[in-house]
Amino acid sequence: MIKTAEHDNKDLWVFAYGSLMWRPGFSYRERVPARLIGLHRALCVFSFVHRGTPERPGLVLGLDRGGMCRGIAYRVAAAARAETLHYLRAREQVTTVYVETMRQVELEEHARRRVRAVCYIVDRSHVQYAGRLTLSESLHHVRQGHGQSGANRDYVLETVRALEALGYRESDLHLLAERLAGQGSGIGRQGSGGQESRISAPDP
Repeated sequence: MIKTAEHDNKDLWVFAYGSLMWRPGFSYRERVPARLIGLHRALCVFSFVHRGTPERPGLVLGLDRGGMCRGIAYRVAAAARAETLHYLRAREQVTTVYVETMRQVELEEHARRRVRAVCYIVDRSHVQYAGRLTLSESLHHVRQGHGQSGANRDYVLETVRALEALGYRESDLHLLAERLAGQGSGIGRQGSGGQESRISAPDP
């Protein structure tokens, strides 16, 4: 894994797959739908701070091995590179459950540019790695979870809304959102032209 250089004189790309899609918290020059091959989005991280506590852990997303992940790539000006990385590390690495690394992502635009972006991948050896949970287990943790950044339920529903805005649907995450929000909420319904992702996660 390669840690991102803070003082490079190039613009920084950041790959967002969870709350960074709908609440980045930093300034950027471009925001482009993107996909990352070889890793998938999964509710595989017990949250002890942002969306839960050690006594009542919530669940947040991580990039886990295998499959593909669609998300957002942000281009940050070189002048804001160090500041942005400091912000991301303070937000994402509060319990060091993620490994910061650089991965190639493909921008889903006409030119299909490929760029190297900073990504936060779950550390499978960390105590907060939840592995692959059942729907019932996920519901339990999300319903009970509440931390410094608010209710775990809101985190899941906002992420699903962000995916739907991109025209994506992920079966497991949408099913969880439907159970949380109740039928008729609009959450989890595939809109016109939406793409459904049925990538299976490998067993932990």
